[in-house]
Amino acid sequence: QVQLVESGGGLVQVGGSLRLSCTASGRTLSGYAVGWFRQAPGKGRLFVSIEDGDRTLYADSVKGRFTMSRDNTNNTAYLQMTRLKPEDSAVYYCAADWGEWRLGGPHDYWGQGTQVAVSS
Repeated sequence: QVQLVESGGGLVQVGGSLRLSCTASGRTLSGYAVGWFRQAPGKGRLFVSIEDGDRTLYADSVKGRFTMSRDNTNNTAYLQMTRLKPEDSAVYYCAADWGEWRLGGPHDYWGQGTQVAVSS
């Protein structure tokens, strides 16, 4: 069993930066594919990025602005967000799949989310 906890959200101005963390406990993140999603009020949960050890993929809406990384020694995945826009405001969730990323889900584990608000 893996528990995922996101942190690092907050309020930031347009053009600012935030770094989100997704810390795993219970088992090491090694061997898991990790992804980030976001959900704005009244909208569905949308893919942001994934990293599975071989590749890192991003949604077109964040490509060039967001960077995903992971530190397996700290059991943490990160989402560095730069040049933030109001439309980036959402609750951000991380998810993990053992082995290969399960495109379209369902995903093995989810965190509880962290709120990001970008003010104009």
